[in-house]
Amino acid sequence: MKPFAFALLAATALGAAAFTQQTVAASSAKPTFGTFGMDEAGMDKSVAPGDSFYNYANGTWAKNTPIPSDKSNYGAFNLLADLSESRTKGILEKAATDPNSKIGTAYATFLDTGSIEAKGLTPIKPWLDRIKSTDKSGYAALLAEAAMGGVGGPFSAGVGQDDKAPETYILGLRQGGLGLPDRDYYSDPKFADAKAGYQTHIAKMLTLAGEANADARAKAIVDLETQIAAVSWSRIDSRDANKRYNKMSVADLQAKAPGFDFPTYLKGIGAPVDTLLVAQPSAITGIVKLVVDAPMTVLQDQLVVRSLDNYADVLPKAFDDENFNFYGKTLSGTPEQQARWKRGVEFTTGALEDDVSKLYVQQYFPPATKAAADQLVKNIIAAMNARIDKLDWMSAETKVKAHAKLAAFRPKIGYPSQWHDYGTLKIVKGDAFGNEWRANEWGRKDNIAHLGKPLQRWEWGMTPMEVNAYANFGMVEIVFPAAILQPPFFDPNADPAINYGGIGAVIGHEMSHHFDDQGAKYDKSGQLTDWWTPADVAAFKTRTDALVAQYDKYEPLPGQHVQGKLTLGENVADLAGLTVAYDAYHKALGGKTAPVINGYSGDERFYLGWAQVWRRSYREPELLKRLRTDPHAPSEARASIVRNMDPWYAAFKVQPGQKLYLAPTDRVRIW
Repeated sequence: MKPFAFALLAATALGAAAFTQQTVAASSAKPTFGTFGMDEAGMDKSVAPGDSFYNYANGTWAKNTPIPSDKSNYGAFNLLADLSESRTKGILEKAATDPNSKIGTAYATFLDTGSIEAKGLTPIKPWLDRIKSTDKSGYAALLAEAAMGGVGGPFSAGVGQDDKAPETYILGLRQGGLGLPDRDYYSDPKFADAKAGYQTHIAKMLTLAGEANADARAKAIVDLETQIAAVSWSRIDSRDANKRYNKMSVADLQAKAPGFDFPTYLKGIGAPVDTLLVAQPSAITGIVKLVVDAPMTVLQDQLVVRSLDNYADVLPKAFDDENFNFYGKTLSGTPEQQARWKRGVEFTTGALEDDVSKLYVQQYFPPATKAAADQLVKNIIAAMNARIDKLDWMSAETKVKAHAKLAAFRPKIGYPSQWHDYGTLKIVKGDAFGNEWRANEWGRKDNIAHLGKPLQRWEWGMTPMEVNAYANFGMVEIVFPAAILQPPFFDPNADPAINYGGIGAVIGHEMSHHFDDQGAKYDKSGQLTDWWTPADVAAFKTRTDALVAQYDKYEPLPGQHVQGKLTLGENVADLAGLTVAYDAYHKALGGKTAPVINGYSGDERFYLGWAQVWRRSYREPELLKRLRTDPHAPSEARASIVRNMDPWYAAFKVQPGQKLYLAPTDRVRIW
């Protein structure tokens, strides 16, 4: 389990530093996109920026760029993800020629579908038999064994920082038990077809496994999960750091949720603790009651299906296809399964991520890129410090603490400072199922082993190959993997305005997460505590409430709106990140006026750099799923955050009556 963090997508510094004129010096080398870093051919200049800034910047690209058949969505992030994937493929193919290479063996074995097909269900049969032979008294131990193998149960446990004692690790317990993406899928009529499809999928998986009465058994599983969904917390409540923090003894938990043997479960996962954090107490209580009352046959069937789904990629093709038909086609609208090699890259990177990452960084992340990114981070931090001083709603005493928190930031750029050792992870040629099980088990054991140890501040929650970034509140850090430090986000040969509007705003976004509606609850040491005055909190909430209302009005699909409360943290970070990056860009100009390039002013290029990184098209089922589950707003709404910034109006001559126009008094101003 990776550290809790808000990611830029999905998915997220220190002390004032001097700005350097070098960061805005024009380069003689050609940028990757266009003549100054912007894909002008992808713009649709027939659209007024004030009506749809996203389509003005990306409309032609959207019209002319189909979503690849193996993807549910496609855009700038995917473009770079494909590049990382291709590069990693080259690394793994070379490793596969070395019989002594662990990553090579893992990759080649995953690709050996002939061997997987020939073995049938033989590799997983002992585990399925274990499930089917366990009675209710052994359910807690069974769930622990399932968790170690990466098979989800009615709740999940993992180790992370204690929010109120951030120098220590603690075990956390979270709600689970659902095979559909969100609790709404079980009750909202909009998802009735998806729910029916899920029940059909369960029946098909049971039938493929040779089980009788599959239809009735599938209905029983869905009925149980529908009850679990009814007692589960919403995603909005679950993102509230204060609501999530519920420390209790195991004895107290046992008293609140009687009938389930928590000590045996915790011992089974290797964490026989006395105290833990329970993220959603009422949900855990409700789920345990349902589990206690449920027939063991239904609980067994649920684990059987979850196991077949989780390991479908290393089971015979019929299971793999059926898993994709539901989770890929039905839920996300993706027409075609990814090529086997792509999934092999994903598996191997997930199983042995640091062994793969080391080779990737050596080949594809030059020191010059890291140095340039380091400087940009310093510039954005300096701009954030200056922005704090200008706030008219934050008290002087809180500003002092805010500066101290900013000074405590730990930026991580490119890749970790040290790597995990996978010496105890056994990878066996020809044993695809075993490799995946043992990799899951290694990851769980590694996570649990954090208990009682000093903080491992060197650890990352992402690989260098991921096109993403995140903020970790407990560690007071911002993290930027190597793969995002490429065009269109960052191009050393592009006009600086594009880089500040792209990666600069991304850096500002992740920094400002530490001051968003949840990040602001953590102080300079990463402790969950009240360090703002009540007046500061009230003033901040007035502004964030206005942003919630603004995003609630967006309707990407008929009758389906963005959830302003669910996406609030990301929307605050977008607004703050772009605001701070704009200041940093102008500071870096050193008092000079930016040149006009291809008819665009510096400010126009800055905002175009922002809009360009958010180009993304979605298949309708995928967009619907994201509207219910993703804390990030869809890309067009993210690009539209500019409507709250006065300089954008001046740059593009946006007028009253245009769709994005907001009167000055209606523009949300936070940072």
